[in-house]
Order: sequence, then C-alpha cells, then structure tokens
Amino acid sequence: MTVTIKDIARETGKSITTVSRALHDYDDVSDSTKKLVRETAAEMGYTPNLLAQRLQKQRTETIGLILPTFGPRFADPFFSEFLAGVGNTAARYGYDLLVSTKAPGKEELAAYRQKVQGRQVDGFIVVRTRRHDPRIDYLRQAGVPFAVFGRVEGELDFPFVDEDGVDGMRQVAEHLIALGHRRIACIAPPPELMFAEYRLRGVKEALTEAELMIDEGYCATGDLTQHGGYKQANVLLDLPDPPSAIIAANDLMALGAMSAAQQRGLVVGRDIAITGFDDTPLAEHAHPPLTTVHQPIYQIGSVVCEMLLEILQGREPDQRQVLLKPTLIVRQSCGANHSVNGATVSIPKKEAPYT
Repeated sequence: MTVTIKDIARETGKSITTVSRALHDYDDVSDSTKKLVRETAAEMGYTPNLLAQRLQKQRTETIGLILPTFGPRFADPFFSEFLAGVGNTAARYGYDLLVSTKAPGKEELAAYRQKVQGRQVDGFIVVRTRRHDPRIDYLRQAGVPFAVFGRVEGELDFPFVDEDGVDGMRQVAEHLIALGHRRIACIAPPPELMFAEYRLRGVKEALTEAELMIDEGYCATGDLTQHGGYKQANVLLDLPDPPSAIIAANDLMALGAMSAAQQRGLVVGRDIAITGFDDTPLAEHAHPPLTTVHQPIYQIGSVVCEMLLEILQGREPDQRQVLLKPTLIVRQSCGANHSVNGATVSIPKKEAPYT
C-alpha cells in the first residue's frame, strides 16, 4: 500500500501542511520537526510523487539531448562518454535526461519543436554545432533555455563549452612536421560542422608557418565514422605521390585510416603516420596505439549540463563561455625509431602529452 503525506501526518501528529513543508525543507519548520517527519517517512517507506510535484511546479525537471546521428547504429564512443557526463550530472541535481536520436535536418528540428510544444523538457543540451545552426535559432526564438558543446558562426550569445580545435590540430601538424613529414594529408569533418573549420584551419596554419605547400589534393572529407576514414584514406593512398602522414579529425576516422593502410601491407608508425582527435578509449588500445588530441569528453558533458541546470534554477553560470586548451597525446601510430625523408626520429612508446 502506498504511503502518503496524510499517513505521515497521522503518525507524527502534525498537520498535512507541516509534513509537506518539512519534507520540502521550508525555513518556517523547525529542525526538530523536520527530523521527526523525515525519520517517520523513511521508516514508513514513503516515496514522493515526483510527477505530482513537477505538475505543481509546472516543470518537468527533465533536460533534452537530441543526438544528430545517421543510420540504425549508435556506435560513436565520443557520444557515449559525453552522455555519461551529462546524465550523471543531471542525476546529481535531481533531473532526468531525455535522449533522442535524429538525422540532422527537418526531422531533427521537428523533434525539438515536438518536445518544446509538448513541454516534455525544461531545456536542451545541443551538440555537434553547425556553422548556421537552425536548432539554436529555434531555441532562441522559442525562449527555451539551452547550453551548447560547440560554437557557431556569428553571434555567440549563448552558454557553451568548446575545445580549441585550431590549437589542437596545430599541435598535431607541428609534431608531424618536426618528425620530418612533408606530405601531410588531412581527413576533415563535413564542412557544415563548425568544428571542421577550426580543425582544418589548425592544420593549414601549421603547414603555412613551416613554408609547406597546402595541397588541396591531400584534403579529404569524411563523415566522422570508421568506414568514412577507411574510404577516404584509400583515396589518399591511391594518389601518385601518397602522403607520409594522415591527420584525421576524429579518432574513428583515424582508426578507419589505419585499417586502410594495414590492408595495403603498410606498418602504421613506420611506413605511414596516422593521428586522430578526441582521445576516446579506443585510441589507447588500438594497434598500434593512436596518437591523438585529448579532450576531457566526460567532463565537458558534465560542465555543459551544469551550465544548463544553473540557468534552469535561475542562476547565472560561473563561466558562461569556456574554451578549453587541448593536449596532444603521443603514441606509436605517428612513428617509432624510423626514418622520414632521410631523418631518423624516435617516439616514446609510453603515452605522454606533447607540450
């Protein structure tokens, strides 16, 4: 039988109003009464009716996250870590997380409208931003609170966390140049994604500063999947003068590129260098371990969620816009005790940040 506030009131000899206010920690209830009511509630196995409380507050205490994914499979380890950071933080604040998956485009935007108009969530976390992002435009116009992982072109008038992709990819390219590589190719993200601009810019800036020619034939575009990296790496390796190094814009594409190279009999880290970005768990355990740019994905999810929850509770976040500095993690996939263009280089076999 379900225990109600009325049952607790009868057991403690207090009024229903007093019991309710004690359970909700109102200041006008004495500490001794709060203690009595809470202990009695625990002994009786009382569970609050969260739905009724939320209806009374006209809030759902739920945040929404619509993942922009294609196809029936959801296998991106980046999103898995990010979701864990968001979900665990939401739970600490007593909020639920409503997760949906939609392919970018009209269906995705319709899902936002449906959740807003149906009052299914109190606010949104937006990921994988585009240069001109209709999701952010809609949430602005609808007056719905949101926080973002990423940036957009134009006015940045919203709370966000982002990784400095220019700096991260610059570190990768500079490292490969220092190893003696001159034929450096890049597998970039789809150009409509904002972080594609930053990551490609970082590679080009490093090449320009090293007075190396930027060969557009060495710039391929992938779809951020392992299959996409495999496909584009094969295109690059089929060139008459194939690259000695491939910089992939995320770990999944880098792993796909490694597979393409290995199928041709190339030894990754000796015959060709391959690098990624994100430092997902797969990177450290790849064969060979993947040189990549570390970003604290779990912590980013947690911080973005905290930003949104602060806003939902009527407070201004301590930091409204955060740009993180990435770290290059050097592993064997970029080379070990081999010669590039006649220069012998040695890369430590243990994981170590490049600073």
